[in-house]
Amino acid sequence: MSKELGGVFAPITTPFVDETVAYDQLKSNIKKYSASALAGFFALGSNGESKCLTDTEKLKVLDVILEEKGPGQIVMAGTGKESTRQSIAFSKEVAVCGADFVSVVTPSYFKKRLTDEVLIKYYLDIAEAVTIPVVAYNAPGFTGVTLSAKVVREISKHPNIAAMKDTSKGNMSNYLSVCDDSFNVLSGSASTLFNSMLLGATGGVVSLANAFPALCCDFYEKCRAGDHKEAKKLHFLIFRLNQAVSGSFGVAGVKYAMEVAGFYGGAPRLPLAPMTSEGKKSIDAAIAAAGLH
Repeated sequence: MSKELGGVFAPITTPFVDETVAYDQLKSNIKKYSASALAGFFALGSNGESKCLTDTEKLKVLDVILEEKGPGQIVMAGTGKESTRQSIAFSKEVAVCGADFVSVVTPSYFKKRLTDEVLIKYYLDIAEAVTIPVVAYNAPGFTGVTLSAKVVREISKHPNIAAMKDTSKGNMSNYLSVCDDSFNVLSGSASTLFNSMLLGATGGVVSLANAFPALCCDFYEKCRAGDHKEAKKLHFLIFRLNQAVSGSFGVAGVKYAMEVAGFYGGAPRLPLAPMTSEGKKSIDAAIAAAGLH
């Protein structure tokens, strides 16, 4: 498997009906995405509410995505757990299913003991044990743990660690400055994608692509072509929209925006609350202001 990883990836949401995973609705969504310009999908991540799914549910969700994806589309699957042993075991299951990459978020429960040395060993041990490339997932907003530039520099040297997804704010320069060009860094937010790509990021995993894949892919192509004037216009449109959707309402907002755009969204799994009517009106207004509704 090539270590190259670039383009726009949608962090796939998990539809529920009465708290039960709606696999048919998921299948319908992926079929639509398969005809888009998306480079692929990030399965079993935060937007997929993976922390609220059983491992059995996770593997069934992954199977649907793998079965319905388009030719050439890449699937990263989230496999990070609190112990190295658990992360390796689940990564191996995901690899058997057919995922192209495993995305491994940092452990977080014992965050006071997660030194640079511990995190370096964590990622290197996983990379040695699995047969498909590893993507490190830096998500301090969820975990309270931020990968240091030292950790990223060291793990980027391993031949089976292909990339990192970064959802931190303001650290992109630190990461890109310590890695060579063979290591891919993906922005984890539509709001930071423009600046990240100008610095050398190879793409992004952006929640807004769940509702508006064409818009996000068009922006990416403008960036890649060096059309910074048009890319800047799209960036501000995407930035405002992202702030109104994911930035204001999280997963519930992303799912509602998907419904407006013609996908299956629905409510998140409890305890996450569904959208209120006021929240829906707010997103409706933002989508209309962007000229997308």
